[in-house]
Amino acid sequence: MSGCEPSTFTQPTVQGATVLSVSAQVVTNYSRQVTPVYYPNHNGLDVQDASFCNVTVSYTNEGQDDLVSVETWLPVEDWNGRLQAAGGSGLGPGRFDMSYGNMAGAIGEGYATTSTDAGIPNPLDPYSWVLESPGKANEVLLRHWGGDILNDMAIIAKSVIRDFYGKPPDYSYFNGCSQGGRQGFEMAQKYPTAYDGIAASAPAIHWAQWAPAMYWPQVLMNTLGEYPHGCELDYLTYLAIRECDGNDGVIDGIISDPIACFFDPFPYVGTTFTCTLEQKTMELSRTAAIIANASWTGPSDSDGDFIWYGFTRGTDLSGDATGQGVAATTCNDTVCQGNPIALGYQWFQLFVQKDPAYDTTAMTPEEFAEMMRKSGEEYDSMVASSDPDLTGFYQAGGKMMTYHGMYDQFIPIQATEQYYDGIRQFVPNVEDFYRFYEVPGLAHCFGNGQPTTVFDALRAWVENGTVPGTLPTTLIDASGTRNDRILCPYPERAVFIEECGNSADAACFTCAAS
Repeated sequence: MSGCEPSTFTQPTVQGATVLSVSAQVVTNYSRQVTPVYYPNHNGLDVQDASFCNVTVSYTNEGQDDLVSVETWLPVEDWNGRLQAAGGSGLGPGRFDMSYGNMAGAIGEGYATTSTDAGIPNPLDPYSWVLESPGKANEVLLRHWGGDILNDMAIIAKSVIRDFYGKPPDYSYFNGCSQGGRQGFEMAQKYPTAYDGIAASAPAIHWAQWAPAMYWPQVLMNTLGEYPHGCELDYLTYLAIRECDGNDGVIDGIISDPIACFFDPFPYVGTTFTCTLEQKTMELSRTAAIIANASWTGPSDSDGDFIWYGFTRGTDLSGDATGQGVAATTCNDTVCQGNPIALGYQWFQLFVQKDPAYDTTAMTPEEFAEMMRKSGEEYDSMVASSDPDLTGFYQAGGKMMTYHGMYDQFIPIQATEQYYDGIRQFVPNVEDFYRFYEVPGLAHCFGNGQPTTVFDALRAWVENGTVPGTLPTTLIDASGTRNDRILCPYPERAVFIEECGNSADAACFTCAAS
């Protein structure tokens, strides 16, 4: 445990900042069961009796009246010579439970690891920090949350590592999904030399669009004054899957290319079905068809012009399968009401209207369209992380990998496709440094089909020059059967070889252009 004391560590040099404190604490017998939910891009692991030096550096930026803390965990024994920074989740930049799970996984595999709170002490309660006062956004914290302090974390972690081990890390990596995915993209775009490899999945890179767009189905329900039962939406999802499931030659209850599925819900209005959750017969309403179709096509303005992408058919709209859905409702025996995802309405209240009391249930479609426009104008420069010019990262020799679930219920996958395609105008051979994998059946970041070898493939690419090809994945089909499959680098897709005959065998699939 020698060296785990504040005097070991020099004050890191962060431009425009003053270091206020450096603390160091020995942690022993640290154990945590880490699932892939907390450790994206990896498989889970059981961390047992780990020992590390927990170093926290707190600093303030000149003229900003802030207090930012970077927490770095340093393995006492068996350090593998590498840094793996942990991204955030939801509104949390880091230093909360999801990030600590990510860090625990890294420690368990011998990495030094680090996380930043971006100066936000309670990030999961946006009402406590987004506004300085009603009508006035806290721009310092919003810019920190957006990423202007992310490079500080890399600088501080590397300085702490150098002081503790007597040498810098041999390789530095960043690992995250969702908010963490966005942070990884932010680093590649603005700080291209900070990390050798970045695993950034289901990236929330168009935050000012996707977060408020989640509220669109709720706006329409409020406007209509009608709220379909979740079972109606689940039934329409079932019908969409039934219609498009076999397009890939395999009947498994999963649409492998849901973007190419154009199921029309309206012919089924008036049909009866059994709601399995409540064990009763229901009749499909026209409102349910309207809301499902609007969720799939995405928001548009009064002229029918595109505002943002919709969700793919097969995605959980009701929240019954994943816990949260853009068209979720809560119902009693006689009536249903909207049950919106908090990130959606909070964005309108705090970020756009800057009024915590703003009543989003009274929002009209026209007001929604206007506020979506204002959202992009005001916040893209702070939180977008969507600049496709990765020339600097490419020239620095960096490598990046991404997976994104095709049933993502928060962030439509089409935006990630658009981003990847846009890189080619700057780096035509984008596949030489960046690989993107679309995952059929997978919801946001984790769940059925989640790939767990992304980070291993990234590390082999960075350190050995092993170019990633297919990745393994496991899907549990509608009958509960395990299916071993492959994921292909975008824009290719896995295609079933009918002559092979066994759709549960990864060897019976090959990659082909979509």
